[in-house]
Amino acid sequence: MLNDPNDCPDSLISSCILFVCTHPTVNPVVSEVARELGRAVVHATSLQDGLTQVQRRDFALVLVGYAGDPDGMLAVVAAVRSNARSSLTPIVAMGLPLPLPMSHEALYDAGVIAVLTEPLSPTILRAKARFYTAAFDTQIERRRAEAALDDTSRRLARIIEAAELGIWSWDIHADCVDADERVADLFGVSRHERSSAPLERYLAAIHPDDVESTTAEIGAAIATRSAYGATYRIRLPGGGWRWVMARGHVDTDGDGLPTAVRGVIIDATRQLEAEQQLHASEERYRTVFNSIDEGLCVIDVLFDANGAPCDFRFIETNPAFIKHTGLVDAVGKTMRDMVPGHEQHWFDIYGRVATTGEPVRFENEAKGLSRWFDVYATRLGGLLTHRLAVLFTDVTERRRSDAALRQMAADLSEANRLKTEFLATLAHELRNPLAPIRSGLQFIRRAPGDAAAVSRVHEIMGRQLDHLVLLVDDLLDVARIQRGQVELRCEPVDLATVVNAAIETSMPLLQAARHSFDVHLPALPLPLLADPTRLTQVISNLLNNAARYTPKGGRIALRAERDSNDAVITVTDNGIGIAPDALEVVFRMFTQVGQAQQPGSGGLGIGLSLVRSLVELHGGSVRADSAGTNAGSQFTVRLPLGSEPVGAAPPATQAAPAGAVPPSSVLVVDDNRDAAETLAALLSMLGHSAPVANDGHQALRMLPMLMPDVVFLDLGMPGMSGYEVATAIRADARYAAVRLVALTGWGGAADRERTAQAGFDAHLTKPATVEAIEDVLRQMT
Repeated sequence: MLNDPNDCPDSLISSCILFVCTHPTVNPVVSEVARELGRAVVHATSLQDGLTQVQRRDFALVLVGYAGDPDGMLAVVAAVRSNARSSLTPIVAMGLPLPLPMSHEALYDAGVIAVLTEPLSPTILRAKARFYTAAFDTQIERRRAEAALDDTSRRLARIIEAAELGIWSWDIHADCVDADERVADLFGVSRHERSSAPLERYLAAIHPDDVESTTAEIGAAIATRSAYGATYRIRLPGGGWRWVMARGHVDTDGDGLPTAVRGVIIDATRQLEAEQQLHASEERYRTVFNSIDEGLCVIDVLFDANGAPCDFRFIETNPAFIKHTGLVDAVGKTMRDMVPGHEQHWFDIYGRVATTGEPVRFENEAKGLSRWFDVYATRLGGLLTHRLAVLFTDVTERRRSDAALRQMAADLSEANRLKTEFLATLAHELRNPLAPIRSGLQFIRRAPGDAAAVSRVHEIMGRQLDHLVLLVDDLLDVARIQRGQVELRCEPVDLATVVNAAIETSMPLLQAARHSFDVHLPALPLPLLADPTRLTQVISNLLNNAARYTPKGGRIALRAERDSNDAVITVTDNGIGIAPDALEVVFRMFTQVGQAQQPGSGGLGIGLSLVRSLVELHGGSVRADSAGTNAGSQFTVRLPLGSEPVGAAPPATQAAPAGAVPPSSVLVVDDNRDAAETLAALLSMLGHSAPVANDGHQALRMLPMLMPDVVFLDLGMPGMSGYEVATAIRADARYAAVRLVALTGWGGAADRERTAQAGFDAHLTKPATVEAIEDVLRQMT
């Protein structure tokens, strides 16, 4: 035990442990463990003393003892870690009371790699100290072996440069070896025989185990007239063996027949001994590797074509690896092979360590393994390697108490992100229709008696509400297309029918801007195999786009014609035009390249993106053309023609007038109180009884008393979703006659199929019209 740091000579520092603590004596457990491991302990009683030691020399391990001062301990750890010479030295904080006077995160951020609490366990300290000091010694031995190997290589290079090689030649036909004195001495051949001895004389000096392979190499070189090379052992005069490397080439005569083999002999004993020492060092490392109780593995980080980390492969694992991870037979497999859902952040962290060489200590969750890990990762090798050593411990039990709080924080963060993105995208467009709706409500409150004015305000509010619905529908369409959930309902249809439907949809916008509108349709039908609704949406979006970006009183033309096997639709305007570099940009999501020339033109910038997506789903194409800004624009849609002509549409039958809906008992369940009360009021106005429940649990409590005929059930309620409420109702035989109507903002085919499978009798998409509500109630009764 060395209380005075100067008592430990530099030659022994590699086996020393630095103990930094303000107590005047070394912790007895530290002394005991150090004595058992045969390690000297240097005791530093102050931060400055400890910093001086790590600046002067290297230590195998730094132990920082707790003396009642949390800030002082963190300062010592941070100072040792920030010192360049000790930046990679393992630091263990020990002697801390429970509960900890500071957080684990503060200690790990400061630079410790392990924390030992009171009472200090000699077993735990011994295991950790044995691993870290043995690893340090192995590193020192590896460096020495590598230095010896490098020294041997340099010596060999100097020998070759100075031609201090053993030179020999063998006359094949005369079986006579002509060797210089060095070769003769190496093989124990007398100097007077060195120019006349047969090959067998030299083979006799070779180790019996190497003779067959050596003669085979010589024979192969002669047979193929190629270079000769062999490494083998030769007997030393005093006993023992020396490794040599033989290199040579085959001489041939004018006919190409081999005549002699000429070459050199190089003494490789030191080089091979250095390699054997390195191998022995590796064996000692393997012993340590397999004996520690922490999980330890060596991995190769894998990168994709863009240079981003995407996976890692297990190269080695220790016996404790299975206990900490539950993964069996991991060597040779990748993490995604074993846990396909392993989170990307693990690959990102290991990728940074592999590329920067900076070790990292962290705690994180592997959800695919249902475990939390305390991990220390460091790179093995130089800049060109992506191999890491990862030391880790399963800390799931310690982290389990924090799981609920962490999940709550993550949920709040994600909700905030989604809210911010949604507001940023829709804020402007939502204000436009909401302003007249709000103004209309204020007008109705102030002048409810002016029937004519109130009627006009109702019309305005209805149009603006329809606009809001269209905005939401467009956003839903975009989401479905991006997720690949749009299914075309294709049928034979005449292009003229689709065009006329689109014109009818867009005409109010064209008329409001007082545009002149010219339509040219072919005399003969143009049959298509298409989804009429989606194709109508395509042409209507192009007309709406032309109307918005053409100054009032402009000219807009729509032309449909046949071009070989394609139907071609063009929409032309004399509006603000498109810059040449923006002709493709206009089809990108949320792009509005004309806002500067035509401010206030409206739209979310998704119409043209929808057009391209829907046209391509039909197997067609769309392009934009313009001579430039203020030169108008033209959009051309090209669609493949159908193979069958479109027959005449069947004569329309006069629909029978819908019968009156008999009064029903309808329970409205929606966590949105305003939406629930509004729907209940509308149902009451239609003659139905409509009580309200604002969550799923309340609805289930009310059911036995009400026994309603129909339940309008919102799906997206917190706590207990509409799907869960429906499951509970369908599981109770008392409510077998109750009809369930799903009320949701999702109206796609997949959404309707899901509600049907959940036991709903009907599906209403918000905002539902009075007609839709009456139709559903009529079907329910």
